[in-house]
Amino acid sequence: MRITRRTFIQATAAAGILAALDGPILNSLASAQSGQDSGTAGNWMPSTCQGCTQWCPVEFYVQEGRAVKVRGNQLCKANNGYVCPRGHLMLQQLYDPDRLKVPMKRTNPQKGRGVDPKFVAITWDEALDTIADKMMELRKNNETHKFMLMRGRYSPTATELAYGTIPKMFGSPNNLSHSSICAEAEKVGPFYTEGFWGYRDYDLARTKYLVIWGCDPLSSNRQVPNAINKFGDILDRGTIAVIDPRLSASAAKAQEWLPVKPGEDSALATAIAHVVLTEGLWSKEFVGDFKDGKNLFVAGQAVDEAAFEEKFTNGVVKWWNLELKDRTPEWAEKISLIPQDQILRVARGMGKAAPNVAVWLGPGPVMSPRGAYPSMAIHALNGLLGSVDNEGGAHRAPKLPKSPFPKFDAYLDDMAKTGGKNKKIDQRGTKAFPAISNGEVGKGVVINNVANAILADNPYDIKVAIGYWNNFNFSCTGAERWDRAMAKVPFFVHITTNPAEMTQFADIVLPAAFAPAEKWSVISNMANLYSHISIQQPVVKPMWEAKADETEIMWLIAERLKAKGFPNIHDYFSKEFKDPETGATPMNAEEFALITTKMSSASVWKPAEPLKGDKLDGWEDFKKKGIYNSEQYTFKKHWGKFGKEVEKDGKKMLEGTATFKFEFYSETLKKYLGEHAEKHKTTIDDVLEVSGYLAKGELAFVPHYEPPKRWGDEKEYPFTFIDYKSRLNREGRSQNAPWYHEFKKVDVGDESYEDVIKINPVDGKKLGVKTGDMVKVTSPTGSIKVKAKLWEGVRPGTVAKCYGQGHWAYGRTAAKDYAKSIPKGGNNNELLPDDYERLSGSTARNGGFVGVKIQKA
Repeated sequence: MRITRRTFIQATAAAGILAALDGPILNSLASAQSGQDSGTAGNWMPSTCQGCTQWCPVEFYVQEGRAVKVRGNQLCKANNGYVCPRGHLMLQQLYDPDRLKVPMKRTNPQKGRGVDPKFVAITWDEALDTIADKMMELRKNNETHKFMLMRGRYSPTATELAYGTIPKMFGSPNNLSHSSICAEAEKVGPFYTEGFWGYRDYDLARTKYLVIWGCDPLSSNRQVPNAINKFGDILDRGTIAVIDPRLSASAAKAQEWLPVKPGEDSALATAIAHVVLTEGLWSKEFVGDFKDGKNLFVAGQAVDEAAFEEKFTNGVVKWWNLELKDRTPEWAEKISLIPQDQILRVARGMGKAAPNVAVWLGPGPVMSPRGAYPSMAIHALNGLLGSVDNEGGAHRAPKLPKSPFPKFDAYLDDMAKTGGKNKKIDQRGTKAFPAISNGEVGKGVVINNVANAILADNPYDIKVAIGYWNNFNFSCTGAERWDRAMAKVPFFVHITTNPAEMTQFADIVLPAAFAPAEKWSVISNMANLYSHISIQQPVVKPMWEAKADETEIMWLIAERLKAKGFPNIHDYFSKEFKDPETGATPMNAEEFALITTKMSSASVWKPAEPLKGDKLDGWEDFKKKGIYNSEQYTFKKHWGKFGKEVEKDGKKMLEGTATFKFEFYSETLKKYLGEHAEKHKTTIDDVLEVSGYLAKGELAFVPHYEPPKRWGDEKEYPFTFIDYKSRLNREGRSQNAPWYHEFKKVDVGDESYEDVIKINPVDGKKLGVKTGDMVKVTSPTGSIKVKAKLWEGVRPGTVAKCYGQGHWAYGRTAAKDYAKSIPKGGNNNELLPDDYERLSGSTARNGGFVGVKIQKA
């Protein structure tokens, strides 16, 4: 059976339509909506959405084996029993007629964009044999380190089954996750100030002043259902200020919109801090006060550190002397383009509402080449106002009980131990990539740099690669590099639901289960002062020959490797994993998936000691309810305890901040930069310079202003490009759903069935461009063609375009012509160059770091 792109689409159309429409779907929808029986009984079955990073517990209404409606899990305290718009798109993803249905192999050795792979349908046996043969060839040649496993989205449960197990036990250091293209630089500010490496929760029920900085919680950036639920109440009792160069959904409803010049956020943040200090608005309870009670913070004047007595913080006077004393609103207005009277009004409003203030940090100001210091400066405002770990402020989440999987050390052979010691392919830990993650130097993933490493064979070449739930040829900046890199990899296996851009470079393609509706797993997350563990389960029978990526497929690969002489991974899976109820070990892939799910959730339905949260009566109760909610978060639990010494692997290590306090002067950053500099026998100043930063000396350890790095001369590329996310984006995977295009206008300024770039009318007049014109948008590294829309929701000199469209593969709805690789709209990542926030390893995609020019097409 030979399948071209065109015949693939034709063949899938009929099968997909039958799968989607067969049965009483319309009657079921009406039944679920009204709560009445349409003649055939239906049930609400719990599972978990993974359309964004909130991972909401949900319920599917299932009737006659068909999922027909989605709602939030009614028992969930994080999302209040609701889902956002993107949750409903799961139905169209599940029954997408363009989903992959069977394993396939490539018959055209040539690889490239626009090259037909000439896929041929094959059996699972042939696919697994081919994969195992290629992997065993690496073992035969003592080249196990040249194996690479890449993941995009994932489940926490299965992290140790695929990502954490297969490469290590096989003998490779190369397990590589997507996290650094997501929002990793968001964690930098909280870590170097309060010692917390993670995403924050916000007490929106008690917030009196909410500052939304560089994100849109009504649309994306976590907690969307909870933000929608609480937004109106905050507007009624307090103030919402949105700092974003684009008029987002949140900005459209807020009392204050501050359209900051892209990339100049730290100027605004330091000016707000300046006002808070000069006007005596800081939290005396948290930060402390001058010993004589007189405020000595006067613009332009240094302060004696001995005059101030700090409580739970470190270095507020140093911060003032090194950076803040000259950062007046007048100074910031010239740089950020926000009027000084608005800066004063917002700063005073925050100070008056403190400590019930939440400064919500998003990726906009920090996922940029110099994003570490804006991340610190913005989050430091939470500390200055005493809202860290406080009512109405920004805080962490309750801890969840853990259910660790068995260790696999006893199954590591000598080749695995040796191969695993090689350098990782992404070049983390090199002098120019400190990639510090949660206090571990050189441990942060730099996934977008993998393409460069493959192209340069540095530190070596990759011969066999497996990727699942990822599409880096579309989702990474500098996307064209990934086309060349994946064309170079001799053997690539892609595990995916849809024929994505990355799939076109695969040698073997395996059809993946749609995780929220066809897969066993356990997911954990937090919001609204609660953490939760929720189930993913097959609410319907898996479509066609789809199998779970992280469990079933990994079992099958391990099984085939055992048959060819390498039993270690399969022995580990089949001997160490035991059903918590019966003690039985798995006999096949399906049993393995179920047992791992039960094991990873046993801590909540079979706890060793009583839990403070929900009480569950065994596995069946958990499966029926679909969720465990923790106890409510306890405020101020970290005040005075922002760091501590812990023992790990027999060594004493720092957990949290070096001073155990909230750090305005970051001894923690100094410590880890010092470790990296010592490793490379150089200075911290040199490390910062090769990482693209400008700070020298003591200034490097406080939140401070640095002008943004910009790609493109302003004369040739006069417009600053703004990338943002749709409230319908399921991380780039929903564009083959017709509802995505039909309802695209729910994104402020966007149009249904179109992909538009928003241009301020003042700029449009100068360009001679009107709404509806096709324009060519060009950056220093690429170009796209899209429709123009004149819109006052972007400031002059900037243009904004939503990420998500521009697929040249994925299916007939996502692409304009899948058979000919013609995209529908434009992919922002064709414009954005590959650059990095190197202290964390994050990919730069925000912060106004790219200039573009616009011409009529």
